[in-house]
Amino acid sequence: MDIRPYRPDDLPALRALTAEAFRGVSIDYWIEQRFGLLNGRDWRWRKMRHIDDDTAANPAGVFVAEDEAGIAGYITTRVDKEAGLGLIPNLAVRADRRGSGLGRRLIEHALAWFRTLGLTHAKIETLEQNPIGQHLYPACGFQEVARQIHYVMKL
Repeated sequence: MDIRPYRPDDLPALRALTAEAFRGVSIDYWIEQRFGLLNGRDWRWRKMRHIDDDTAANPAGVFVAEDEAGIAGYITTRVDKEAGLGLIPNLAVRADRRGSGLGRRLIEHALAWFRTLGLTHAKIETLEQNPIGQHLYPACGFQEVARQIHYVMKL
């Protein structure tokens, strides 16, 4: 399976994969569990907008894995050249490809791209509710540096 650069016609498939892959492992999901729909919109709508933002902000830093069934996974990146820091805001793998090493391959692809840009560090985040991320990211060489608690209140 090849990993290739993002194309604008990939966006609907990336949005659909996002809605499937982030159930239970996104802040938006957990906000909805506590408060219900926000302004008539569900967590999937909010999370899919993150992919819209990622592809608009840095389309050259979005990479897609595709197989015979379609898009099997993707990774999005942001770049802070002044700080030498590459960010990975979103990573998703289709359910039937999870556990196959594809997430690791996508991360390695993004890290190699960061190196070609001369960046010196990379950052990725996960929730406590995401055991896959908590296992995968350290296995790829990331080190935990801090924990953050998210608070939400109804107005």
